[in-house]
This record gives sequence, C-alpha cells and structure tokens, in this order.
Amino acid sequence: MEFYKIWVSAINLHGKEPLTYSSSKKLAIGEIVSINLRNKKCLGIVKATSTKPKFKTKDIETIENRPKTTKQNLLLLDWIINYYPAPIGQIASLFIPSNLNTKPRNTVPDVKISSSYPLPNLTKEQVNALKQIESSENKPVILHGDTGSGKTRIYLELTKHAISKNKSAIILTPEIGLTPQLAKSFEEIFTDKVIVTHSELTPAQKRDIWIRVSTSSEPLVIIGPRSALFLPLINIGIIVVDEFHDSAYKQEQAPHYLASRVASKLANLHNAKLILGSATPNVSDYFIFETKNLPIVRMETLAVNQEKSSTEIEIIEINDRSKFSKSAWLSDSLINSMRNSFNAGQQSLLFLNRRGSARVALCQKCRWQALCTKCDIPMTYHGDSHILRCHTCGLKSKAPTSCPDCGAIEIEFKGIGTKALLNEVIKNFPEARIARFDSDNLKSESLNSRFEDIKNGEIDILVGTQTLTKGLDLPNLTTVGVVTADTALFFPDYTAEEVSYQQLQQVIGRVGRGHNHGKVVIQTYYSENSSIKATVDKNYSLFYKQQLSERKKFHFPPYFYTLKITCSRKSDKSAESFIRKLNKLILDLPLSIEIIGPSPSFKQKQNDMYFWQLVVKTKKREHLTTIVNTLPGQFSYDLDPINLL
Repeated sequence: MEFYKIWVSAINLHGKEPLTYSSSKKLAIGEIVSINLRNKKCLGIVKATSTKPKFKTKDIETIENRPKTTKQNLLLLDWIINYYPAPIGQIASLFIPSNLNTKPRNTVPDVKISSSYPLPNLTKEQVNALKQIESSENKPVILHGDTGSGKTRIYLELTKHAISKNKSAIILTPEIGLTPQLAKSFEEIFTDKVIVTHSELTPAQKRDIWIRVSTSSEPLVIIGPRSALFLPLINIGIIVVDEFHDSAYKQEQAPHYLASRVASKLANLHNAKLILGSATPNVSDYFIFETKNLPIVRMETLAVNQEKSSTEIEIIEINDRSKFSKSAWLSDSLINSMRNSFNAGQQSLLFLNRRGSARVALCQKCRWQALCTKCDIPMTYHGDSHILRCHTCGLKSKAPTSCPDCGAIEIEFKGIGTKALLNEVIKNFPEARIARFDSDNLKSESLNSRFEDIKNGEIDILVGTQTLTKGLDLPNLTTVGVVTADTALFFPDYTAEEVSYQQLQQVIGRVGRGHNHGKVVIQTYYSENSSIKATVDKNYSLFYKQQLSERKKFHFPPYFYTLKITCSRKSDKSAESFIRKLNKLILDLPLSIEIIGPSPSFKQKQNDMYFWQLVVKTKKREHLTTIVNTLPGQFSYDLDPINLL
C-alpha cells in the first residue's frame, strides 16, 4: 500500500494542508485522482508521496487514462497558497474541471495544418517594439500601445515565434465579447492550434478542452479569460494579458488573485515571455515597472491608414440645457453626428455605464423612494418588464403605480440606464437598427453572439455599458457618444479617477483607428476635472504623475500594500461590534501597519446582512499575509483589492 499527500478540490474544504490517502497503485506526482471527502466524491491532485500515517486512510481511485497536470502548475498552486492565502479546496479547484472523472467525448486530434493567410506588414514602430521585447530576454514587458497602434499584430508575431520553437501561447482577454475578434485573428494564422475557452462553454466542453491540452503533443494557442492560466500546458513560450488594466482580471471569490501576477509567476516557471498590453495601464503597475527598471514599450502611431485617423472630440456641458433641445439625454451635437453617420451607412456607439431604465423611483408628493428591503439601496427600474430590481442582491418587485406611503400617483422614475437610453434612441432614430449590450442581455443577444452582425454593419447604433468600450475594432464606427462621463468619477475610492480615465480613453479609442474619420461627443457635468482633461489631451504622463502624487500623500498603492477585511451580521450593531474586536486584535500584533476604519462598507446592507470593513495598509506585504493567516473564519478578506468599495 502506498500513501500520498493530495490537494483536494472541494469548495467546502477550508483547511490549508494536503490530505493523506492510500493507494494500491503507484501514482505519479501531479496525477488527478478521485477520492472521498466526508463521504462525497471529489477530485484531487497528487502532491507528494507520504509515510504511513497513524490514522486510518481512505482509498484513492484512479481515473481512466490517468490525467495529469504539469509540474509548473503544481509549483504555481504552492505559490498561490502563500501569496493569496485561501482555503486549499478553493485553490485546487482552479486547476481541475469538476467533471474530469466523467467520460469525455472525442476530442479534436492534433493535426498539423499550416496557414498561408497573409499578415499585414509590420510598421516601423511595431518592428521597433518587437526588437525591444526580444532584447528584454524574459523580463515581463508592458506594451503601452495607444488604441489602434496594432498591439494584436505584436501578439501574433510573438506567438509565431513561440510556435516555431515548439512552444505554446496563452492569450488572455478580459471580456467574452472580445473573444470572437481576437480568436479570428489567431485562427487565420494558427488554424487548428487555437483553443478558445470562456464562461459560456458547458462543463463538458471545458473538460474536453482540459483533456486535449493535457494530452497534446503539439504546441497550442489558448485564448480565454483568467482561468486559462490554469490549463495544463506543458511548454509555454509566451503569455499575453491583453487589456491588463481591466478589473475582470481580479478574481472576486477566494482566492482573490490578480491574473497579471499569476501570469507573471507562470511565465517565470516556464521561462516564458510575459506581455502586459494596454492603452491605459494601471498607475500601480506602471510605477512598479519604472521602479524596477523593467521594460515599458511605447506605441503611439496608428497601424493603418493614417489619412483616415483623425478624431474630433467635443465636450458638452450637461448643465447647459440649451444644447439638449431634441432630447433630455442626447445633446443636439451628438444627435446630429449620429444622424450624419446613419445617413452615410456608418455606425454610432453610445456608452452609459448604468443598466436599466431609471436609477430611482420617487414619489413627487411625499418623497418616498423605492429601496431594496434587503439592501437599503435604490432599486433600478426596468421599463421593458415594468419591474424594480436590486442590482446588488437581485431582489425583484413590480413597479408601483401609486405611492405605498401616501397613495399619490405622482411616481417619477429619475435618472437613465441603458434600457431607457435605448428607447430614447429609438424615438430619435425610428428607422435605424439598434441594439443594447449590457449584463442584462440574454445569451442570444450578447456581444459575443452578435459580434459578426456588429462587424458587418448590420447594426446601426450600439447602446451599452463598458463591455462596448474594450478593444473592439469596428471599421464602420464613426460616432461615439459618452452620455454621462461622470458615472465613475466620484465614487469614494482612490481609484475612481483612474477608472474614469481608462473608461473614457478606451471608448474614445473605438474611432479614429484608420478606417474612417471619427467624432466623439463627451457629455459631462465636470469638464474641468483632471481625468477628463487628461483623456481629451491624451496626456497619460500628466495624469500618471498627478495620481502618484495623491497616492503617495495618502498612503495608497503603489506605495503601500492593502488588505480589505469584511464582516457581515444580521444587525448593524453586531457587525460593528464584531469588527471592532478584530481591529483591536490586529492592532495588538507586532506589525508595522495603518488601519482605515472600522467603518460601514460602501454597500452597508446587502441581502438582509449588514457589512462593516477594515482596510489595512503597510509597506511590507508579508504583514498582510500574517494577518490573513490569523483571521477567525467569520471574516472575509481581499488581499491587494483593486478598490476599497
């Protein structure tokens, strides 16, 4: 009988050590096996051999074809345990499909097919960028390329180089909506070597991909979200994190890993290149690269058709109502530009980072407001279904026709969301083909499903949230309207201006890409705000320096590491009492730290629970992991949070 230490993949396993099991068969390190945990079948990864323990062990069952993960993935798993402390069952589950022990379908065989699809010639700036990346050896590189400068062309060239050396590539994308565009670019060159993974695949499809990757004898190109980092690729030559500034690369559940940092560790384990690409890099990452003298490759020139690259940007003050004679929400200038685009057979895009039809349902007589009974926050009105919905807990109710407090019928729905904006556009452009894209879309209506329709110009006007602002290259798009540029600007968080800058810069970058001349209309209440001015002036350097100055003054990243600790209780008083006790416990530890709070969370009440939080800051990250490892189980935490809301 042999004994083995097993990393058990089970969400409800809260320990931090591997468990010991026995087997009558010899097992390989990294082999995926089936075991029993509390009389329930689970999968696990063989970590190491073990001596016979003093307690009685349960038997290991091998899986057909004996699947294995890679030695690099085992090392990555060990690293995550220490860098992003979390229950081991949750960490191990990143590396194994939950249904790996079910019978797979026929997977796609490895077939050598070459493509003769011609790539566009490299521009001088792209050639320069590739030389800088090659000379950096295997140091991580920030590719700071303006929108339209041809970052994808660089990714393709680097992937070709990796494939020629029999090495695989991982290309990460933050949004499922960007996957078709990116996949098409790579499939035209690498054909059957490309594997696309995303959240809309079925469990069976994800299992089949895992098996194909683990058994492939040929180099592969994996395109997908952050979870693609945990596929069992044997020999990785390059990892690209496209739009690496995007918040979607941060895992919301434990372990709260950031994909760019995991990618950096994985690249190091494979001795591979890591490329972090963005037109709007995060301030903290940029500072770290500058401080460590790591390469930052700058690209500012449009890759194609300079003659059609101009973009006119117009700022409209929303408070000047004389400029809104045709619509309460769309300025005359924006409507005129949309009309010109429509008449020319071209497209328009309207960006509003707020879903629904109206933000607030309000009684005009007694000022009653529709609040979520579980969260105490305003419910959003959805006019298409005439319901109120809480976008925090999901609670729904019918929209009232009269005030429940005073009985008055003067119920007003204030503010605007994407659904109401869609109706406003239909009213002004009844003859146009219009589509809305946000997280309320059905699967068949999603950006991912309708990408070809958009690309082929079968939709005249696109209305949506930030899913439309990221990385899309739409040849027919000539007008972009930012309905309210201030939605992210005044959140009570140190990243608010950065998020606003990134959103605006990304949405402006959808036009002026060398296909047609473009016009951007930015509607705002605060045209003098520094992030808006930096966006219009394309002055990243000034914005970057201003942000660093603020963060240094108030001890925020990149100068300090942060940890957000949250507790939730049935009553506000209980939550406050509980977090204050923890605050005292942390202050008694022999650590060099600062604490913000205790204070109510930004969303203080969610789903009938009250939330309070602490934010811990320090110059030594290991002090934060020490705190995490001493936390009682009733607290949740986020190490290196991307915001403090």
